[in-house]
Amino acid sequence: MKNKNTYIGFLSALILIFLVGCSKFDEINTNPDTTTNVPASMECTNIVLSVLRPGGDAMSFISTNALPKYVGFTVLGKNSSQYNNTGSGSFGSMTLLPNIDAMLEAAKGSVMEDSYKGIGSFAKAYAFYKMTMWMGDIPYTDAGKGAEGLLEPGYDTQEHVFKQILDELKAADQFFANGAKFSGDPSPYNGDPEKWRKAVNAFSLKVLMSLSAKENVASLDVKNRFAEIVAAGNLMDNTTGYLGLAYSTQNKHPLSASTMFAPKTIVSKLLMDNLKNLNDRRLFYYCEPAAALIAAGNIESDTAAYNGVDVSMDYDAMNLDYKANKFSAINLRYLKEDACEPRMVMTYAEQQLILAEASVKGWITAGSARTYYEEGVKSALVAIKATKESYAHNVPIDQAYIDGYFTGEAAFKTTADEQLKQIWMQGYILRFMQDADFSYFEYRRNKYPVFPINPASSLNENNTGAIPMRSLYPGSETNYNRKNLTEALNRQYEGYDEINKIMWLLK
Repeated sequence: MKNKNTYIGFLSALILIFLVGCSKFDEINTNPDTTTNVPASMECTNIVLSVLRPGGDAMSFISTNALPKYVGFTVLGKNSSQYNNTGSGSFGSMTLLPNIDAMLEAAKGSVMEDSYKGIGSFAKAYAFYKMTMWMGDIPYTDAGKGAEGLLEPGYDTQEHVFKQILDELKAADQFFANGAKFSGDPSPYNGDPEKWRKAVNAFSLKVLMSLSAKENVASLDVKNRFAEIVAAGNLMDNTTGYLGLAYSTQNKHPLSASTMFAPKTIVSKLLMDNLKNLNDRRLFYYCEPAAALIAAGNIESDTAAYNGVDVSMDYDAMNLDYKANKFSAINLRYLKEDACEPRMVMTYAEQQLILAEASVKGWITAGSARTYYEEGVKSALVAIKATKESYAHNVPIDQAYIDGYFTGEAAFKTTADEQLKQIWMQGYILRFMQDADFSYFEYRRNKYPVFPINPASSLNENNTGAIPMRSLYPGSETNYNRKNLTEALNRQYEGYDEINKIMWLLK
């Protein structure tokens, strides 16, 4: 027994020495300059960047602008977006959820906690908004619970997803109302909770307006929610600045120095004809003159020197005309400047146009539709005016031009139908090379502006005479979440995952 006790004592001493040694080893081999617990500010930076910057490379950026018919693309073969194939969507944004949880855990008890909660609620709302707008029903309630062992999340109905998005945005408003200036914000707001609050409320109006076809659905209460946000008054103004990201030499615009892509991207006839119709000088900031038209005697300050492409035309024929220098490429500033313009996800200009539409529809009574419309357009023009004048082809936007803009076709119309089309067109113009996804979403909602469709060139195999209405679900769902995917497809799309199916939002 004594020998046994001696053995146990010796073994215990050995274990103790080993544990102390391990602790010492870890201590010696831990880099004191490396953080083991990521601070809330660092998580915040990554989260904000994830939702505000455009995803992908130059090719992806151009494809995003090709689907809503802003541009045509003349390299690497037919661009599927230009020719009406949306392909598969992505649930990649759901990977934000663990980061949001980590940020909130790290922020507990700090004076910045409410502000970080505001960032978390906005980021979740924004990410899930984009996903549901592309695909329809998506996992929401069960999303991000892999650590809890829930590896096959169920799909929420789109109605329920939108309710949760709106509730998250409402929560974000209150978090920022109670928030303090916070660290780790890479946006121009630099951790200012008041500016974030205003931008979140403006984005809430954007989400609500995208639900206009469901304005009478009781669970969403679209019109009342919209009116309440407007009445509260915490919206963007001329001094708020944009919600987005400023490009720089360290964080370059996706098209900067992209010699393979920018010069071969040509502006659409749809966009250009509308700019010409409005006598809109943004034409000269968006486009380059067509070399063949300059050679024919036109000058760069004359709209006759600019020619847009019918983006639905046969790809080979388009390339022949491109090689003959018949089309206007996108402005050279996109190629030559690291920061040709900032990335603007939400602006005062777009907010005012949304308010103009709400006024025309009778959702709000304060203010006039004309005033909102003119304020929105003026703000959009001022934003472009900040571009280097050397890229304006001797037709700069100045204050006198802005003050006199609202004449001819740009003057606010008299009938509601014409007014709405004006508002939608101005929204379409201001989102060029910006939030182009939303211009596609707006086309689905309003069927305006009318996108060109050519059945002979279309890659929309199941309906060559139509613009697709959605993206497919990620292919990985078939392998790893088939049961829930099948249930969602049966509920929405007669069991068939197809790009022409109509989601609940649009019915």
